[in-house]
Amino acid sequence: MRIARFSIDGNVAFGAVEGDRPDELVLDIIKGIPFTDFELSGTKVPLSKVRLLPPVLPNKVVAFGRNYAEHARELGNEVPDAPFAFFKPSTAVIGPGDEIQYPSFTEDLHHEAELAVVIGRMCREVPRERVKDVIFGYTCANDITARDVQKREKQWARAKGFDTSCPLGPWVETDLDLDRAADLTIQLTVNGEQRQLGRTSEMIHPIEDLIVNISEAMTLLPGDVILTGTPAGVGPLNVGDEVAVTIEGIGTLTNKVVKRG
Repeated sequence: MRIARFSIDGNVAFGAVEGDRPDELVLDIIKGIPFTDFELSGTKVPLSKVRLLPPVLPNKVVAFGRNYAEHARELGNEVPDAPFAFFKPSTAVIGPGDEIQYPSFTEDLHHEAELAVVIGRMCREVPRERVKDVIFGYTCANDITARDVQKREKQWARAKGFDTSCPLGPWVETDLDLDRAADLTIQLTVNGEQRQLGRTSEMIHPIEDLIVNISEAMTLLPGDVILTGTPAGVGPLNVGDEVAVTIEGIGTLTNKVVKRG
């Protein structure tokens, strides 16, 4: 099931996305929130009549860097022996169609297409064999990075945590299982030109290892997001660019870059 979060007439709700053709998609509004048992209301609205929002509002976004060997090498970095985590604040999150604001403190803004894992239940110290039980679903992400700031400041709080640096969407796909999620095509285009193309099977540390790693240290909450790393091909974004992340079996997340006002 594809679960979207949306606004219509000033109201915010979740809905199940139905249909196959982009121009015929509709939302069946969900009663309540999707992290508990829920029912579909039967009230349907065309997707074209709503504004899609970030599919979840995470308490925290835990991101893992250098989890694809070719990406680590293209930036001149060593491949880490263990998962390498950092954080993006909730204020970094935007949804499909929202604008990525080019910060004034960088001159080298980069895209990074990523598979995002959405946590479905409160959990801590998750054993590897139980990881599948704590995953709600998967969505597309773009780990927008101020590359010059990242290199200059060494730690990544400003370089990867600024406002609008974490586009998510367009919805959460809940029907993917772990085996399928472990081998999906990830593609990123800028103004229609392909920049990144890889597969999740190229991850150094698979999804299970990432969730085991971070849940050893902290409690994960429903709606928290795990970013799993980016394949090779990262590169610059400019004001006016339209950047799109497409992940097999999930959908396409599209955002435009604007100058921060």
